[in-house]
Amino acid sequence: MDKIKVVAADGLRVPKEGRAHDYIGQEPVSVPDTLYYRRLLADGDLLAAVDPEPATKKGSK
Repeated sequence: MDKIKVVAADGLRVPKEGRAHDYIGQEPVSVPDTLYYRRLLADGDLLAAVDPEPATKKGSK
């Protein structure tokens, strides 16, 4: 099954699927790509986590 990386929207804690007392917070977590998580993404309760882009070095002349 595919995975997606998500974080909760600011100020929210979102319960994990099937684990009512285990929450997704502001730290990115990998979750299964299921209808449950897709609905939370569509509603704005979860946000797709974006990996920070690696720092690029400026070339010298």
